[in-house]
Amino acid sequence: MPRITRGLAFALLMYQVIARKYRPQSFDDVVNQEHVKTTLENAIAEKRIAHGYIFSGQRGTGKTTIARILARCLNCIDGPTKSPCGKCASCLEVQAGGAVDVIEIDAASNRGINEMRELRENVRYQPARDRYKVFIIDEAHQITNEAFNALLKTIEEPPEWAVFVLCTTEAHKIPATIASRCQHFSFRSVDFEALIGRMKWICEREGIEADQEALSVLAIAGEGSVRDSLSALDQAIACCGTTLKAAEIRALLGTFSLDLLHQVTQALSEGASDRMLRIVDELECNGHNLQHFSRELARYFRNLLVAKLGEQRLIAASGEERGRLKAISSTFSEEDLTRYLQLSLDLFKDLQYSLQPRFHLELGLVRLVQAGRLIEIEEALARLADDPRNADAQPPPPKPRIAAPPPAAMRSGPSPFELDRVKKTPVAESRGANALAPDPVPSPGGALPENAQEWKERLYSTLIEMGMAFTADAVEHSALVVAAPNELHFTTPSEFKLSMKELDLNKGVARMIGRPIRIRISFGSGVDSGPALAVPNTPEPDSVTTRALDHPEVKRFQELFGGEVRAVRNLKERDT
Repeated sequence: MPRITRGLAFALLMYQVIARKYRPQSFDDVVNQEHVKTTLENAIAEKRIAHGYIFSGQRGTGKTTIARILARCLNCIDGPTKSPCGKCASCLEVQAGGAVDVIEIDAASNRGINEMRELRENVRYQPARDRYKVFIIDEAHQITNEAFNALLKTIEEPPEWAVFVLCTTEAHKIPATIASRCQHFSFRSVDFEALIGRMKWICEREGIEADQEALSVLAIAGEGSVRDSLSALDQAIACCGTTLKAAEIRALLGTFSLDLLHQVTQALSEGASDRMLRIVDELECNGHNLQHFSRELARYFRNLLVAKLGEQRLIAASGEERGRLKAISSTFSEEDLTRYLQLSLDLFKDLQYSLQPRFHLELGLVRLVQAGRLIEIEEALARLADDPRNADAQPPPPKPRIAAPPPAAMRSGPSPFELDRVKKTPVAESRGANALAPDPVPSPGGALPENAQEWKERLYSTLIEMGMAFTADAVEHSALVVAAPNELHFTTPSEFKLSMKELDLNKGVARMIGRPIRIRISFGSGVDSGPALAVPNTPEPDSVTTRALDHPEVKRFQELFGGEVRAVRNLKERDT
């Protein structure tokens, strides 16, 4: 008997956290979510109760709470009613979490097909006492596809006493076949002012003194979640007692004050990179989490940008902090704040996977300073134009691609563009391969070169003048054999194969002597690149090659299409 007495006394002394103690028991107690409350109240009043609901939204916004309130409204002794009495056995059991006909299932641990088959068998039996049998499935997105398929027919056509409520934070993972058979309600994050009002109301009943700034810090830590904010409030009461101060709460939750973040903007205004390094050193010495600092820094720049745009109501902060943010944002341009926000977001992303977070944070803050020194291109051009030192400045002369001797004579004749235009005319196309060469122009030098060395020197200078530096270099390293007054034969090493083009050489020769001549090019390794003498290149008399080359049709073919004959075979001798 004494053991039982001590057990009851211990149970009476057990503490209940604020989030559970002040959990809403009616629709009127729920913070925000007006669109959900109004729809469900009207459905209950008009007896239009659906057999399946999906409640989705971020954590701590009241999904499971409203599911329990719906169960109380349906099973209250005065119901179905939108205002349950809270005194009957059904209301009290649902409030305590022990109602027989209100079944809560954690889908994170009961996600398989066997659990869903058991639930399907349980649906067939009528409620033990109440009017409806309500199944609240929390974290419903954890259920497997096979389990959803087993539950599909039951959700589509359940008994008249069954109501399903699926609560999830990831609605996109609910199969479309399930979602199409339920009414979907999307829960929104709780408004900042409404969240502060709720915590202020709880503090008054708990005898806690908390100013507006302290409640703002707790609301910011919750990020729109009532449960998270109340958990932070419970933690702050345990740490600070009955009087809550913002500085102590920030130290407890690891958040940063506006004064510390303002040091970053001061360093940006002064362009002081060394101060950024001192800020990081102070954070490291005080044991602050650098990832949390980068996250708060991104939030800080976001609030500055919003204040700059004049939408202070979108800033989750107290009235005093909003005024300070407005004053700080006036010292920066909208473009600068946008750039700082993007860089701080990139910094926060990099710190998630960094093995050296201090180095990354130092680099990121220094980059913020450097980004603040950027100016618009229009402003840079205007400064350049207004600078008196640039009034008489002349652009530097262009550097030649390669060193080349000056041409022997002044440039004359048509430009390369004119020669190219002549090459592409229909008349040039009708003349065959030789039409690729430009029309004759007056020779700048007058007489033809007398030997191979003079041919190479004058052709080299002409190609340099025409801007064909690579072709000129290939000519310089080639051996030249002048076979006839109307033919040039180049023997070139293989490494210059891409630079030696018959068309380019024809253009250079036409510019040099005023008329095109036939060009022949041979490639091979180990070719002597020195100048060669002009020697005849005639085949042996009485040979098969001589008779073939002297044939009128062969000569006509070479005149039309160019090229060279490399080998001649006697077909009669092969047949014999």
